[in-house]
Amino acid sequence: MAYVFGADIGGTTVKLGLFGSDENLIEKWEIPTRTENGGVQVVPDVAASILAKMKERGIAKEEVLGIGMGAPGAVDDDGYMSGGAVNLGWAPFNLKDAAEEATGGIPVIAANDANVAAYGEMWKGGGRGNSNVVAVTLGTGVGGGIIVGGRLLTGATGAGGEIGHIHIVDEETEVCGCGHCGCLEQYASATGVVRLARRRLAEDDKPSVLREGEVSAKTVFDAVKAGDAVAVEIAERFGYYLGKGLAAVANVVNPEIFVIGGGVSKAGEILLSFVEPNFQKYVFPPCRHARFSLAQLGNDAGIVGAAGMVFEKEKVNAG
Repeated sequence: MAYVFGADIGGTTVKLGLFGSDENLIEKWEIPTRTENGGVQVVPDVAASILAKMKERGIAKEEVLGIGMGAPGAVDDDGYMSGGAVNLGWAPFNLKDAAEEATGGIPVIAANDANVAAYGEMWKGGGRGNSNVVAVTLGTGVGGGIIVGGRLLTGATGAGGEIGHIHIVDEETEVCGCGHCGCLEQYASATGVVRLARRRLAEDDKPSVLREGEVSAKTVFDAVKAGDAVAVEIAERFGYYLGKGLAAVANVVNPEIFVIGGGVSKAGEILLSFVEPNFQKYVFPPCRHARFSLAQLGNDAGIVGAAGMVFEKEKVNAG
Protein backbone atom coordinates (compact mmCIF):
# COMPACT_ATOMS: atom_id res chain seq x y z
CA MET A 1 0.00 0.00 0.00
CA ALA A 2 1.21 3.51 -0.82
CA TYR A 3 0.01 6.75 0.71
CA VAL A 4 -0.07 10.48 -0.03
CA PHE A 5 -0.75 13.38 2.32
CA GLY A 6 -2.38 16.65 1.32
CA ALA A 7 -2.00 19.83 3.40
CA ASP A 8 -3.91 23.09 2.92
CA ILE A 9 -2.29 25.77 5.08
CA GLY A 10 -4.69 28.55 6.02
CA GLY A 11 -4.49 31.53 8.34
CA THR A 12 -6.62 29.89 11.05
CA THR A 13 -6.29 26.14 10.49
CA VAL A 14 -4.28 23.66 8.46
CA LYS A 15 -6.46 21.07 6.76
CA LEU A 16 -4.80 17.69 6.30
CA GLY A 17 -5.79 14.58 4.39
CA LEU A 18 -4.48 11.04 4.00
CA PHE A 19 -5.04 9.34 0.64
CA GLY A 20 -4.49 5.72 -0.37
CA SER A 21 -2.94 4.34 -3.52
CA ASP A 22 -6.44 4.19 -5.06
CA GLU A 23 -6.29 8.03 -4.92
CA ASN A 24 -9.27 8.22 -2.54
CA LEU A 25 -9.41 10.10 0.76
CA ILE A 26 -8.96 7.84 3.78
CA GLU A 27 -9.10 10.43 6.56
CA LYS A 28 -9.05 14.19 7.03
CA TRP A 29 -8.37 16.35 10.06
CA GLU A 30 -7.32 19.86 11.08
CA ILE A 31 -4.75 21.49 13.33
CA PRO A 32 -4.59 25.16 14.41
CA THR A 33 -2.25 27.47 12.50
CA ARG A 34 0.13 29.04 15.01
CA THR A 35 1.11 32.31 13.34
CA GLU A 36 2.86 33.94 16.30
CA ASN A 37 6.60 34.69 16.10
CA GLY A 38 6.56 34.98 12.33
CA GLY A 39 4.76 31.66 11.87
CA VAL A 40 7.90 29.71 12.73
CA GLN A 41 5.86 26.80 14.15
CA VAL A 42 3.56 26.26 11.17
CA VAL A 43 5.74 23.90 9.11
CA PRO A 44 7.01 21.94 12.16
CA ASP A 45 3.39 21.56 13.36
CA VAL A 46 2.28 20.22 9.97
CA ALA A 47 5.21 17.81 9.87
CA ALA A 48 4.57 16.62 13.43
CA SER A 49 0.89 16.00 12.69
CA ILE A 50 1.69 13.99 9.56
CA LEU A 51 4.36 11.95 11.35
CA ALA A 52 1.96 11.31 14.24
CA LYS A 53 -0.70 10.08 11.81
CA MET A 54 1.83 7.76 10.19
CA LYS A 55 2.73 6.34 13.60
CA GLU A 56 -0.95 5.94 14.52
CA ARG A 57 -1.69 3.99 11.33
CA GLY A 58 1.60 2.11 11.18
CA ILE A 59 2.69 3.75 7.93
CA ALA A 60 6.42 3.60 7.16
CA LYS A 61 8.17 6.50 5.42
CA GLU A 62 8.93 4.24 2.48
CA GLU A 63 5.17 3.84 1.92
CA VAL A 64 4.58 7.58 1.55
CA LEU A 65 4.84 8.76 -2.05
CA GLY A 66 4.91 12.38 -0.93
CA ILE A 67 3.18 15.34 0.65
CA GLY A 68 1.38 18.02 -1.35
CA MET A 69 1.13 21.45 0.28
CA GLY A 70 -0.87 24.55 -0.57
CA ALA A 71 0.05 27.86 1.06
CA PRO A 72 -1.36 31.41 0.83
CA GLY A 73 1.31 33.15 -1.20
CA ALA A 74 3.26 32.95 -4.44
CA VAL A 75 5.16 29.65 -4.61
CA ASP A 76 7.46 28.92 -7.55
CA ASP A 77 8.09 25.49 -9.08
CA ASP A 78 11.00 24.89 -6.68
CA GLY A 79 8.87 25.60 -3.61
CA TYR A 80 10.33 29.06 -2.94
CA MET A 81 8.01 31.77 -1.63
CA SER A 82 9.63 35.01 -2.79
CA GLY A 83 7.05 37.15 -0.99
CA GLY A 84 6.57 34.93 2.03
CA ALA A 85 2.98 34.80 3.29
CA VAL A 86 1.67 37.93 4.98
CA ASN A 87 -1.23 36.35 6.88
CA LEU A 88 1.06 33.64 8.27
CA GLY A 89 3.87 36.03 9.17
CA TRP A 90 6.27 34.25 6.82
CA ALA A 91 9.27 36.02 5.33
CA PRO A 92 10.58 34.68 1.98
CA PHE A 93 11.75 31.05 2.32
CA ASN A 94 11.62 27.66 0.58
CA LEU A 95 8.51 25.84 1.82
CA LYS A 96 9.37 22.58 0.05
CA ASP A 97 12.86 22.37 1.56
CA ALA A 98 11.64 23.31 5.05
CA ALA A 99 8.86 20.70 4.98
CA GLU A 100 11.12 17.95 3.66
CA GLU A 101 13.62 18.66 6.43
CA ALA A 102 10.91 18.71 9.10
CA THR A 103 9.48 15.36 7.97
CA GLY A 104 12.84 13.65 7.77
CA GLY A 105 13.06 13.58 3.99
CA ILE A 106 9.54 12.79 2.77
CA PRO A 107 9.21 14.34 -0.74
CA VAL A 108 7.12 17.53 -0.84
CA ILE A 109 5.41 19.44 -3.65
CA ALA A 110 4.41 22.98 -2.68
CA ALA A 111 2.17 25.43 -4.54
CA ASN A 112 -0.09 28.41 -4.02
CA ASP A 113 -3.29 27.46 -2.19
CA ALA A 114 -5.65 28.77 -4.91
CA ASN A 115 -3.70 26.86 -7.55
CA VAL A 116 -3.85 23.72 -5.45
CA ALA A 117 -7.62 24.08 -5.02
CA ALA A 118 -7.93 24.57 -8.77
CA TYR A 119 -6.05 21.33 -9.35
CA GLY A 120 -8.41 19.58 -6.94
CA GLU A 121 -11.48 20.80 -8.84
CA MET A 122 -9.94 19.65 -12.14
CA TRP A 123 -9.02 16.26 -10.72
CA LYS A 124 -12.11 15.32 -8.74
CA GLY A 125 -14.50 18.30 -8.74
CA GLY A 126 -16.42 20.68 -10.99
CA GLY A 127 -13.76 20.57 -13.71
CA ARG A 128 -13.34 16.81 -13.81
CA GLY A 129 -12.74 15.41 -17.27
CA ASN A 130 -11.10 18.62 -18.53
CA SER A 131 -7.42 19.51 -18.77
CA ASN A 132 -7.77 23.25 -19.49
CA VAL A 133 -9.47 24.73 -16.45
CA VAL A 134 -9.72 28.11 -14.75
CA ALA A 135 -10.88 27.88 -11.14
CA VAL A 136 -12.18 31.10 -9.62
CA THR A 137 -12.64 31.53 -5.87
CA LEU A 138 -15.07 34.28 -4.89
CA GLY A 139 -14.42 34.80 -1.19
CA THR A 140 -13.12 37.74 0.80
CA GLY A 141 -11.01 38.33 -2.29
CA VAL A 142 -10.98 36.81 -5.76
CA GLY A 143 -8.50 33.96 -6.19
CA GLY A 144 -7.68 32.04 -9.30
CA GLY A 145 -5.95 28.92 -10.45
CA ILE A 146 -5.18 28.24 -14.11
CA ILE A 147 -4.49 24.78 -15.51
CA VAL A 148 -3.34 24.40 -19.11
CA GLY A 149 -2.88 20.95 -20.58
CA GLY A 150 -3.28 19.42 -17.12
CA ARG A 151 -0.44 21.50 -15.66
CA LEU A 152 -0.70 24.38 -13.24
CA LEU A 153 0.30 27.74 -14.66
CA THR A 154 2.44 29.11 -11.84
CA GLY A 155 4.51 31.74 -13.65
CA ALA A 156 8.06 32.91 -13.02
CA THR A 157 7.60 33.65 -9.31
CA GLY A 158 4.53 31.56 -8.52
CA ALA A 159 2.08 34.46 -8.91
CA GLY A 160 0.33 33.08 -12.00
CA GLY A 161 -3.47 33.03 -11.83
CA GLU A 162 -3.97 36.18 -9.73
CA ILE A 163 -7.06 37.07 -11.70
CA GLY A 164 -8.53 39.09 -8.84
CA HIS A 165 -6.05 41.84 -9.66
CA ILE A 166 -6.95 42.26 -13.31
CA HIS A 167 -7.56 46.00 -13.73
CA ILE A 168 -11.22 46.48 -14.62
CA VAL A 169 -12.27 50.06 -13.71
CA ASP A 170 -10.22 53.19 -14.44
CA GLU A 171 -12.35 55.58 -12.37
CA GLU A 172 -12.12 53.68 -9.04
CA THR A 173 -10.72 55.72 -6.13
CA GLU A 174 -10.91 53.11 -3.34
CA VAL A 175 -7.69 51.15 -2.94
CA CYS A 176 -7.55 47.37 -3.33
CA GLY A 177 -5.57 45.26 -0.88
CA CYS A 178 -2.81 45.01 -3.49
CA GLY A 179 -2.32 48.78 -3.42
CA HIS A 180 -3.90 49.52 -6.81
CA CYS A 181 -7.40 50.72 -7.68
CA GLY A 182 -10.07 49.18 -9.88
CA CYS A 183 -9.16 45.49 -9.50
CA LEU A 184 -11.72 42.78 -10.31
CA GLU A 185 -11.54 41.73 -6.66
CA GLN A 186 -13.12 45.05 -5.67
CA TYR A 187 -16.38 44.12 -7.45
CA ALA A 188 -16.63 40.34 -7.67
CA SER A 189 -15.58 39.21 -4.18
CA ALA A 190 -17.94 38.98 -1.19
CA THR A 191 -16.73 42.40 -0.04
CA GLY A 192 -17.00 43.63 -3.64
CA VAL A 193 -20.68 42.66 -3.85
CA VAL A 194 -21.27 44.63 -0.63
CA ARG A 195 -19.43 47.63 -2.17
CA LEU A 196 -21.65 47.46 -5.26
CA ALA A 197 -24.76 47.13 -3.09
CA ARG A 198 -23.97 50.12 -0.91
CA ARG A 199 -23.22 52.26 -3.94
CA ARG A 200 -26.46 51.25 -5.63
CA LEU A 201 -28.53 51.82 -2.49
CA ALA A 202 -27.05 55.32 -2.17
CA GLU A 203 -28.17 56.31 -5.68
CA ASP A 204 -31.89 56.70 -4.88
CA ASP A 205 -34.70 55.61 -2.53
CA LYS A 206 -36.09 52.80 -4.65
CA PRO A 207 -37.64 50.21 -2.28
CA SER A 208 -35.55 47.13 -1.52
CA VAL A 209 -35.40 44.52 1.19
CA LEU A 210 -31.67 45.30 1.35
CA ARG A 211 -32.50 48.59 3.11
CA GLU A 212 -33.97 46.70 6.05
CA GLY A 213 -30.99 44.79 7.45
CA GLU A 214 -27.47 43.52 6.95
CA VAL A 215 -26.08 43.77 3.43
CA SER A 216 -23.88 40.83 2.40
CA ALA A 217 -23.29 38.80 -0.73
CA LYS A 218 -25.74 36.23 0.65
CA THR A 219 -28.51 38.74 1.37
CA VAL A 220 -28.04 40.32 -2.06
CA PHE A 221 -28.47 37.02 -3.90
CA ASP A 222 -31.27 35.90 -1.57
CA ALA A 223 -33.04 39.13 -2.53
CA VAL A 224 -32.35 38.42 -6.21
CA LYS A 225 -34.04 35.03 -5.85
CA ALA A 226 -37.00 36.78 -4.23
CA GLY A 227 -37.32 39.15 -7.21
CA ASP A 228 -36.04 42.31 -5.52
CA ALA A 229 -35.46 44.77 -8.39
CA VAL A 230 -32.60 46.67 -6.74
CA ALA A 231 -30.83 43.42 -5.85
CA VAL A 232 -31.14 42.32 -9.47
CA GLU A 233 -29.46 45.55 -10.58
CA ILE A 234 -26.60 44.89 -8.14
CA ALA A 235 -26.24 41.33 -9.44
CA GLU A 236 -26.19 42.65 -13.00
CA ARG A 237 -23.29 44.97 -12.13
CA PHE A 238 -21.48 42.09 -10.43
CA GLY A 239 -22.05 39.91 -13.50
CA TYR A 240 -20.79 42.64 -15.81
CA TYR A 241 -17.46 42.96 -13.99
CA LEU A 242 -16.86 39.25 -13.47
CA GLY A 243 -17.99 38.29 -16.97
CA LYS A 244 -15.76 40.93 -18.53
CA GLY A 245 -12.80 39.91 -16.37
CA LEU A 246 -13.17 36.22 -17.17
CA ALA A 247 -13.46 37.04 -20.87
CA ALA A 248 -10.00 38.63 -20.61
CA VAL A 249 -8.70 35.46 -18.94
CA ALA A 250 -10.25 33.25 -21.61
CA ASN A 251 -8.66 35.32 -24.36
CA VAL A 252 -5.25 34.47 -22.90
CA VAL A 253 -5.53 30.83 -21.80
CA ASN A 254 -8.55 29.53 -23.79
CA PRO A 255 -10.04 27.20 -21.13
CA GLU A 256 -12.59 24.46 -21.62
CA ILE A 257 -14.35 25.35 -18.39
CA PHE A 258 -14.50 27.91 -15.58
CA VAL A 259 -15.15 26.42 -12.13
CA ILE A 260 -16.61 28.99 -9.74
CA GLY A 261 -16.18 28.42 -6.01
CA GLY A 262 -15.86 30.33 -2.74
CA GLY A 263 -18.53 31.72 -0.44
CA VAL A 264 -20.24 33.87 -3.09
CA SER A 265 -20.75 30.80 -5.29
CA LYS A 266 -23.16 29.39 -2.68
CA ALA A 267 -25.78 31.55 -4.40
CA GLY A 268 -25.86 28.69 -6.91
CA GLU A 269 -26.70 28.59 -10.59
CA ILE A 270 -28.44 31.97 -10.49
CA LEU A 271 -25.02 33.59 -10.06
CA LEU A 272 -23.83 32.11 -13.35
CA SER A 273 -26.88 33.54 -15.13
CA PHE A 274 -25.52 37.04 -14.54
CA VAL A 275 -21.93 36.18 -15.47
CA GLU A 276 -22.23 34.13 -18.66
CA PRO A 277 -24.03 36.70 -20.86
CA ASN A 278 -21.35 39.30 -20.10
CA PHE A 279 -18.63 36.74 -20.71
CA GLN A 280 -20.12 36.00 -24.12
CA LYS A 281 -20.39 39.72 -24.89
CA TYR A 282 -16.68 40.41 -24.35
CA VAL A 283 -14.86 37.17 -25.11
CA PHE A 284 -12.88 36.55 -28.33
CA PRO A 285 -15.22 34.43 -30.51
CA PRO A 286 -12.99 31.30 -30.73
CA CYS A 287 -13.02 31.17 -26.91
CA ARG A 288 -16.82 31.30 -26.55
CA HIS A 289 -17.13 27.57 -26.10
CA ALA A 290 -15.91 27.81 -22.47
CA ARG A 291 -18.46 26.36 -20.06
CA PHE A 292 -19.23 27.41 -16.48
CA SER A 293 -19.61 25.10 -13.50
CA LEU A 294 -19.91 25.47 -9.76
CA ALA A 295 -17.12 24.03 -7.60
CA GLN A 296 -17.95 20.72 -5.92
CA LEU A 297 -15.23 20.02 -3.35
CA GLY A 298 -15.82 22.89 -0.92
CA ASN A 299 -13.24 23.03 1.87
CA ASP A 300 -11.67 19.77 0.69
CA ALA A 301 -10.44 21.25 -2.61
CA GLY A 302 -7.05 22.16 -1.14
CA ILE A 303 -6.15 18.79 0.35
CA VAL A 304 -7.53 16.95 -2.69
CA GLY A 305 -5.55 19.11 -5.11
CA ALA A 306 -2.37 18.89 -3.03
CA ALA A 307 -2.56 15.09 -3.01
CA GLY A 308 -3.48 15.06 -6.71
CA MET A 309 -0.27 16.89 -7.62
CA VAL A 310 1.76 14.18 -5.91
CA PHE A 311 -0.11 11.36 -7.64
CA GLU A 312 0.34 13.10 -10.99
CA LYS A 313 4.08 13.50 -10.46
CA GLU A 314 4.36 9.82 -9.63
CA LYS A 315 2.57 8.92 -12.87
CA VAL A 316 4.89 11.18 -14.87
CA ASN A 317 7.96 9.68 -13.22
CA ALA A 318 6.67 6.15 -13.78
CA GLY A 319 5.94 6.90 -17.44
